[in-house]
Amino acid sequence: MTRMTSSEAFVETLAAHGVTDVFGIVGSAFMDALDIFEPAGIRFISVAHEQAAGHGADGYSRASNRPGVCVAQNGPGITNFVTAIAAAYWAHSPVVMITPQTGSMGIGKGGFQETDQMPIFEKITKYQVQVNRHERMAEHLHRAFTIAMAERGPVQVNIPRDLFYGDADYNIQKPLHIERSAGGRQSLEAAAKALAGAKFPVILAGGGVIMADGSGPLLELAEYMDAPVVSSYLHNDSFPASHRLACGPLGYQGSKAAMKIVNRADVVLALGSRLGPFGTLPQHDMDYWPKDAKVVQVDIDHRMLGLVQEVEVAVHGDAGAAATEILAMLKNMDVVSAGNRDERLAEVAKQKEEWGGELTEWSSSDADPMAPRRALRELEKAMPDDAMVTTDIGNICSVANSYLNFDRPKSMFAAMSWGNCGYAFPTAMGAKVASPDRPAIAYVGDGAWGMSLAEIMTCVREDIPVTAVVFNNGQWGAEKKNQIDFYDDRYVGTNLTNPCFAEVSKAMGGGGIVVDSPDEVGDALNEAANSGKATVLEIMVNQELGDPFRRDALNKPVRFLDKYKAYGN
Repeated sequence: MTRMTSSEAFVETLAAHGVTDVFGIVGSAFMDALDIFEPAGIRFISVAHEQAAGHGADGYSRASNRPGVCVAQNGPGITNFVTAIAAAYWAHSPVVMITPQTGSMGIGKGGFQETDQMPIFEKITKYQVQVNRHERMAEHLHRAFTIAMAERGPVQVNIPRDLFYGDADYNIQKPLHIERSAGGRQSLEAAAKALAGAKFPVILAGGGVIMADGSGPLLELAEYMDAPVVSSYLHNDSFPASHRLACGPLGYQGSKAAMKIVNRADVVLALGSRLGPFGTLPQHDMDYWPKDAKVVQVDIDHRMLGLVQEVEVAVHGDAGAAATEILAMLKNMDVVSAGNRDERLAEVAKQKEEWGGELTEWSSSDADPMAPRRALRELEKAMPDDAMVTTDIGNICSVANSYLNFDRPKSMFAAMSWGNCGYAFPTAMGAKVASPDRPAIAYVGDGAWGMSLAEIMTCVREDIPVTAVVFNNGQWGAEKKNQIDFYDDRYVGTNLTNPCFAEVSKAMGGGGIVVDSPDEVGDALNEAANSGKATVLEIMVNQELGDPFRRDALNKPVRFLDKYKAYGN
């Protein structure tokens, strides 16, 4: 026990948990603690908008597999966290959100910048706690860090602003590592037995593999069985793309090879995947999910087991540890998924070759302005081997799912099923802070870019050299596609008039490059990624659009009033 102020206890607990970077906007509510960040070795990264702070903490945690931290002024600063924390929740990111609150003697009086901050985050956090006495500052903060990592999700520590003041004897605890098990013996044996009897086993590698640092055990299991591996939606980095067993991602704008291969499966091992509904929807006119396959699901969150898909075996365990244990059991059985191994491998090679040829054909357009798929193919060819890529929501960024291939985990970060605009660039900022030796590249549409372009100023000020690839086609493409398909090309709110985003970046002190020809894309990406400063690579593309997100989400309009029936005719 050491005598210190509650602000010191707050900062010492951050330091004890290895925090070196905090994202936020300065505010009087936590200024006493902020004042001593620097001597504690903590860098405060001041952003342009609090949503970017939340996304920055998310990107930091996903790139490092450690907690990311964000903080802001009470009231409006805190409410600006909501979108980012919801994204972190669905990405299972261990973000520790510090929410200073109105002073304890003023709560409920409707004072300046007062709102009830706990209910706002109730459904998008794993754990919430309000510090009710300054003497409990270190205790509550330590507990929040522990649960963020143990349950893989954002947590909230709500602190009335007056409780940053006061002194007491504090015990600053070291991080508590909660070991994860492989799962129950009975379920693991059932999983191994199901795989041992499979004729066409397929492994679906989800985000849990990455979070568990389970790429090595997954690779050993797949190679032992010669089982093809498909990646779950937007987790293209869950298995090395160059491996002979890799078939690519499922889900929206995913790999046809992956879809055709998983459709052949008689047993699917869903390793570290919640089997989210959006990731198994029909795509490319294929209802590919195998209806009669036995599904073995491994997930660290028991609430996810059997939630979306009916499963034969449910393993409540860590993806990496479960893969290791299942492999050991298969070896003891002396089973190597025999019988049709050669046929299975031949089918994998065939489907990958066919998909590769089709994707090349789709991407070979010489249209002027450049077709989006051609731009994505040129970016794919020039992508640095160790790049981290974040993707925003939108039509072109979603089509990028077909073109993003990684051999290293912790390389692809998307907004997942939250699907919010303005995600990619601030998340790339956080990833770059966590992994400064790796290039960080954000894919952003021109509509979404308007939500995050001010963070170029943050990158310039904080020396965070991130590349923003901005696809400029003058439209909100995903929604415009709906207006094309369902509303007879009546465009309301989807056409954009843009400035030159590269010049805007230069005006803020960043770099800016504009390209409008395919043969310029690769060199421009290399120039931007190696420039040593935040740079906008603005790619001028035409208005071609990929398939919509959800054909089942809209119906053809029905109108009863004549003036609406005639609209647009």
